[in-house]
Amino acid sequence: MARIRVHLPAVVAAPPGDAAAVTDRSYDIVCGRGILASSGACLRSAAARRAIVIADAAVAATHAATVAEAIRAVGIDVTALTVASGEASKSAAEAERLWNEFGRLAVDRGTHVVAVGGGVVGDLVGFVAATFARGLALWQVPTTLVAQVDSAIGGKTGINLAAGKNLVGAFWQPRGVLADIDTLVTLPDREFVSGIAEIIKYGMILDADFFAWLEQHAAALLAREPQALALAVERSAAIKAGVVERDEREISGLRAALNYGHTFAHAYETASGYGKLLHGEAVAIGMALAARLAAALGRIPQDLVARQDRLIEAFGLPVDPRVAGSFDSELLLAIMGRDKKTLDGRLRFVLPSRLGSVDVVDGVAADVVRRILAG
Repeated sequence: MARIRVHLPAVVAAPPGDAAAVTDRSYDIVCGRGILASSGACLRSAAARRAIVIADAAVAATHAATVAEAIRAVGIDVTALTVASGEASKSAAEAERLWNEFGRLAVDRGTHVVAVGGGVVGDLVGFVAATFARGLALWQVPTTLVAQVDSAIGGKTGINLAAGKNLVGAFWQPRGVLADIDTLVTLPDREFVSGIAEIIKYGMILDADFFAWLEQHAAALLAREPQALALAVERSAAIKAGVVERDEREISGLRAALNYGHTFAHAYETASGYGKLLHGEAVAIGMALAARLAAALGRIPQDLVARQDRLIEAFGLPVDPRVAGSFDSELLLAIMGRDKKTLDGRLRFVLPSRLGSVDVVDGVAADVVRRILAG
């Protein structure tokens, strides 16, 4: 079992008429096997009086039930709610449904919210927890690979709009992240492989040695060998935690590096309709296109583009955007123009300068992007 500490500055708050209180926002990411059974002890140590466990429907009867039972076993009252599987659940309508459920259940600030599932549930439930009663304690229990290595860490929450992905959201750090790699054993192959895209991303943006390790251990990861899987999850989580500590709200530009490939990815996810592509599949395509754009701008050589392609394809992930469908370049450019990273209408991309290093590149000419989209 590995315990990775996310060190964040404390917040001083003073409700009207009350003395100032200091809230410690640092938390642990716990990675390993058999972690779900420890969830009750974690909530008890955080003085939770009540818990709402909200799960993806695919894991409600399995992993979420294990979490709920572990919490009940330490004497904490638990209510279980379910969210339909799929990206379509990251919606304003679903957030409103959960807000109303919280109201019906008389949820108060002594209630802890526990999100069990993949990135969709983590983002949605995190946003609901951040906004109901102006903020409830949140625990992330990711049961997919993409959530364990990326979306459950760092406090980004949100929902999608027709205009674009994750356009409404809030930064809301969890009390803890419980990443049990045993939950990955039953994950469908397509979802498991999708999560590997985010792992590849960490090597490309910050850790050339980790990228090389992935090249050498692709077969072991695909076979879900516990030792290789634990190392990949722990290393990815540690990289993400280090970035979040230094740039929690994406102000300095460091955290923006985590969006490598995501400007293209979000455009294809939006254009194709949320759910046709899994997020990791879109990110794989996005990284392939971002590398091509970097090469077109003279930032990296073509052999690095090819090296990244080989690793992506070694895991069975796509590099060709045509798997998402055929879309007009102007439509994709318009969606990118609404991306959260766009500034004053200028396209911004996270682009590599070498293996293990990226920069935010501002004002990329639309004609160059059109050439990349056209293949």
